[in-house]
Amino acid sequence: MRTVKLSAFFLLCISLVLLNGCGPELKDLRIQNDVQQKRIAELESEVQTTKVRLEQLKRKLETAESRGSIEVNALQQKITALEEDLGKKKVLISSMQQQLLYGGASLPVELSTMLEDFAKDKEMVAYDSSRGIVKFKSDLLFESGSDKVAPAAGEVVKSLCKILNSEQGKKFDIIIAGHTDDIRIGKPATRAKHPTNWHLSAHRAISVLDIMSNSNVNSERMSIRGFGEFRPISPNKPDKKGNPQNRRVEIYIVPKGM
Repeated sequence: MRTVKLSAFFLLCISLVLLNGCGPELKDLRIQNDVQQKRIAELESEVQTTKVRLEQLKRKLETAESRGSIEVNALQQKITALEEDLGKKKVLISSMQQQLLYGGASLPVELSTMLEDFAKDKEMVAYDSSRGIVKFKSDLLFESGSDKVAPAAGEVVKSLCKILNSEQGKKFDIIIAGHTDDIRIGKPATRAKHPTNWHLSAHRAISVLDIMSNSNVNSERMSIRGFGEFRPISPNKPDKKGNPQNRRVEIYIVPKGM
């Protein structure tokens, strides 16, 4: 845990040095970072407790159903409530972890304005100006279960590259992060290429990286991450039924060296 805390702290410090300088606010930032790490640890402990309780209730429900017990409806309601609570906690943990990982730093006004203009008329794109993140909806970027970028979506990625290659954009590095929902990969042909959601999310991020590399974005500026189903931004439906909001590719525009 200590290693994780120090790593997150140093990343945040680097961000401040490159963007604003490491001034008096550094002490407050470190305190905030420690508090957030403790809260994440508390939430993760609550998640594990909820999972255990959920499994107990599911076993109890199976027994009640087999006996035709009047408890069935009450148990089902408790299970649904716990699953919803579990989903919300996972979303919150993911959001807090990303804030630590990427520093949450806003971009210079000129670059941020270009990205806002880029995203405002595109259905598949959203831009978070507070954190310097361009989000692509995977359902519009890729075919289901595929890592091949649709032609129209490829053109949108190329348009983004023009901004990233501008004088303002060149001052930053790029992290491409793939995400999925929690629906398991079912088709054997798809599993052969992408054995798990982790693989699929990483392969999709690489496909976007390839387009950006071919659009003259310097390879030294780019890296990829695949988070699979483990960083949802909205609760997935119970019983592995997913959520379209969680199927996405995020492009983080970060200080050089992160």
